[in-house]
Amino acid sequence: MKFDILTLFPEMFDIIKNSIIGKAIEKKLIEINTINIRDFSKDKHKKVDDTPYGGGAGMVMMPDVVYDAYMSIKDKKNAKVIYLSPKGNVLNQNKVEALSKEEHIILLCGHYEGIDQRVLDEIVDEEISIGDYVLTGGELPAMVLIDTVSRYVSGVLNKESVDEESFSNGLLEYPHYTRPEVFLNKKVPEVLLSGHHENIKKWRDEKSLEITKKKRPDLLK
Repeated sequence: MKFDILTLFPEMFDIIKNSIIGKAIEKKLIEINTINIRDFSKDKHKKVDDTPYGGGAGMVMMPDVVYDAYMSIKDKKNAKVIYLSPKGNVLNQNKVEALSKEEHIILLCGHYEGIDQRVLDEIVDEEISIGDYVLTGGELPAMVLIDTVSRYVSGVLNKESVDEESFSNGLLEYPHYTRPEVFLNKKVPEVLLSGHHENIKKWRDEKSLEITKKKRPDLLK
């Protein structure tokens, strides 16, 4: 899968190229490219924003620089363009799995008060939010989307890890334990030491349901 990111702060994405995502990049399972929108400014000071028509607080990113940055991306004919915005649909597990089937995703990161609506109407396929709150820009939401979608790209993780985690079956995941067997006078549940796979599965299913009822009862609806 290929991610192209339109951003004013490409250096922010260096952090995501580590750990599991970094290994996926090395294996060429995913590709992450950044395009600096500021490079397409026609202003000698590289200005990319201006005051909003109609007045109001803040500045608005100009449509021409965003459009020119977008047009610089090669082979974008079949790409899905996503604008990270608090006005978008909230990212959830179903959307993540659907996006993981795409071959090319272009992520547009806004800043200031937002981006001129005309360029959004022209190039954006979908707006996505990562929650009901406002951030200073779209870079952090873009990183969240890349991380969670990449995990579902074939070969990035083993299938069992993905199938058994929270939300994959509509519930939260069961608790995990490892060595030492006793820690702070608390012992690992006996069933996990039994070697009886059927009983272990039953215990995990029960714990998953119990935790979901306690922490996210809305998921049971």
